Amino acid sequence: MKFILTDKAKVTCKHLTGVVQLFTFQNLVTIEGDPVLVDNDPEMKLIIGCSNVSPTIKPCSLTLKATEGYSDFIFIAGRRVTLDTIRGLTDGTVPGTIDYIERDPGQHFVMEAS
Repeated sequence: MKFILTDKAKVTCKHLTGVVQLFTFQNLVTIEGDPVLVDNDPEMKLIIGCSNVSPTIKPCSLTLKATEGYSDFIFIAGRRVTLDTIRGLTDGTVPGTIDYIERDPGQHFVMEAS
């Protein structure tokens, strides 16, 4: 079973220090008053605080397209809900190698059954 993410979820780069600034414009569905994230909400979001910094290394500062983590069964207004399996690349150095991942779904009650 996979938890559904709300806008209170904690998503970070793989360095664990870079926190993705999540938000959604959908407000039709909430869990405990917090809006549920839907398809593409975690994408193209700012990452704040990545510690992977040096003169030749660019820290993670933006999420790119998700490679997994959207439901194939649950939709809100035609958009897939975001699950705790969300994963995608960041714009950090080395390009194409640094993922962002979920650390906390923002709620621990509502899940998608497998």
